[in-house]
Amino acid sequence: MRRLLAALAIACVAVLPIRAQAAPQHTVRIDAAAKATPFPHFWEQMFGSGRAALSLREDYRDDLRAVKRVADFRYVRFHGLLDDENGVYTEDEHGEPVYNFTMVDRIYDGLLRNGVRPVVEIGFMPKKLAANPDALHAFWYKPNVSPPKDYGRWDGLMRALAQHLVQRYGIDEVSTWYFEVWNEPNIDFWGGVPRQASYFELYDHTARALKSVSTRLRVGGPATAAASWVGDFLAHAARNRVPVDFVSSHGYADDTVENLFHSDKPVPEDERVCRAIGKVRGEIAASPLPHLPLFWTEWNVPGRDRLRDTTYVGPALANTVRQCDGLVDMMSFWTFSDVFEENGPSREPFNGQFGLRASGGIDKPSYYDFALLHQLGDERLANPSSDVIVTRRKDGSLAIAAWNLVDPGQRGAPRTLRLEFANLPADAEVTVQRVDDSHGNVLPVYARMGSPRYPTMAQVAEMNAATALPPPARERLDRGGLTLVLEPDALVLVTVTGR
Repeated sequence: MRRLLAALAIACVAVLPIRAQAAPQHTVRIDAAAKATPFPHFWEQMFGSGRAALSLREDYRDDLRAVKRVADFRYVRFHGLLDDENGVYTEDEHGEPVYNFTMVDRIYDGLLRNGVRPVVEIGFMPKKLAANPDALHAFWYKPNVSPPKDYGRWDGLMRALAQHLVQRYGIDEVSTWYFEVWNEPNIDFWGGVPRQASYFELYDHTARALKSVSTRLRVGGPATAAASWVGDFLAHAARNRVPVDFVSSHGYADDTVENLFHSDKPVPEDERVCRAIGKVRGEIAASPLPHLPLFWTEWNVPGRDRLRDTTYVGPALANTVRQCDGLVDMMSFWTFSDVFEENGPSREPFNGQFGLRASGGIDKPSYYDFALLHQLGDERLANPSSDVIVTRRKDGSLAIAAWNLVDPGQRGAPRTLRLEFANLPADAEVTVQRVDDSHGNVLPVYARMGSPRYPTMAQVAEMNAATALPPPARERLDRGGLTLVLEPDALVLVTVTGR
């Protein structure tokens, strides 16, 4: 707690005004009539979350609705659908399989009622079906990571699950979902030996069983950590004619270069995710199945020093969007909420968890960062800047994200950014919104409250009200340009109309 208070004190100091003339200037020239390319919002279509059973909680669903309001995401992915707490599989006194999909229905009904569809992550192993009932992962909720004791029974469970989902929701609905086989089988989430070959066996059985119910069901993998196994997986699937509808893998900004690239050549943390995605995209293109979509079903910014609770997330997110555009079909930020119990129930807000909302429903800076980037257009105008994304909306207006990313551990300095426009009126109307130390940043507000470990509902409401972004500031271009001063780790959204 002392470390957190010290960090918050530093954050409070950082909001003091800084003279604009002290900041170095960078000029970006933008032609409003330039040719554009499609810019699908691949970074906000899918989010990860805590395990399946948590989705039954009201605080989880509150957070889901809140994030959907600012990002309008379509899919959510979580572990643990088949865990024993959901009661999906057991056996009777004669050792015969017994299925129970009551909790599955409650989980998926809740998602669908809130306008979100599932990525059905197939895992983990029900104890009664496990070859090793004691193969428990170290997570607080102790999922079983064993292979099945009997693949005939595993196939039966997969068919029964798919049949039930199709019967309940209809094939037209379920065919819009994605079925992802397991989670990170290349590390300690899978106990098969040898790991890769035994996972391929699991994948083969699962994919074929699901497709036996309907070929319209979409199944994929290998859902690996650190961008691994994709080339081998696709070669195996093609060689054995195993169905694959999409490729998925994971990579985080603080994954090691050795794990991601099997190299000791330095790669900056803010480039690792998209370089890993580019590597995997190349492996898909070189495979016998070169046109498969790629889903990056887990990623986030570095986790040390509680960075995920800070304004650092905004520019890191925007920079990742800039780099990954055109390489990936969907990215799943892990996670949308701190309703998350891999290490047990939350002990306090702002302990560096993954989500956009802290425990109790407190909006972090990342919540507002996603809200700003959601307003970008669906066409992108090329520009060479490494800290600007220029887009055009359907109504012809421009939406521009600009940021000042400071590497973790560095102090950084303010930057002056000059946007100069062509093919717009010299005094066109402009709006400006920002997330920085003094906009959308809850940490100083929390510190002024005395950093309560268990904030009351009234305190949560006060924090969210204090940090809610105000209406966009309205300005006009000055002789065709706009000058912005960006604090360290600021994210700014500028919109420009033709009026």
